[in-house]
Amino acid sequence: MARDERNTDEQRDRRLTRAADRLDIPRELRRTLVRRRAYDADAFGRLSERIARFLGTGQFLVYMTATVLFWVTWNIVGPESLRFDEYPFIFLTLALSLQASYAAPLILLAQNRQEARDRVQYERDRDVDARTRADMEFLAREVAALRMSVGEVATRDFLRSELKTLLHDLEAPTDGKRPEYKK
Repeated sequence: MARDERNTDEQRDRRLTRAADRLDIPRELRRTLVRRRAYDADAFGRLSERIARFLGTGQFLVYMTATVLFWVTWNIVGPESLRFDEYPFIFLTLALSLQASYAAPLILLAQNRQEARDRVQYERDRDVDARTRADMEFLAREVAALRMSVGEVATRDFLRSELKTLLHDLEAPTDGKRPEYKK
């Protein structure tokens, strides 16, 4: 334990000496007697996404409808001594308003987190698109170079015609003269 604290202190001292000469880095806050509890900053965001995802399901709508129907039925038909919210259903209205007041910010938070993920995905897609476009341009240049190279290579038909001409010249009767070759 003492060794870990010593390593942490040494690391902090190294950071401070590196950052001491820089004006663009804020100084480290003073140590407190009570250590702050480490927490996951995204835990609440993940929880809000799960709640928002559940609020958008048919299952939630069925549960909410069943709850409201039971509430209204109980407070109209139930025994008078056990009714807890009479006709204008003020308590039900308050409960639904409270639920809506919490649901709206949770849904907005989940949408903001989704927007951030979408932005990162969009940047990745743009990078992949740029690399793909560069690869396609490179391949197009390579194919064009191959076509130009193939244009300079003798084709099969050209070689056959030349060989036929040579064969014809070789088979031609010679009258002591040497056959002339076309250049």
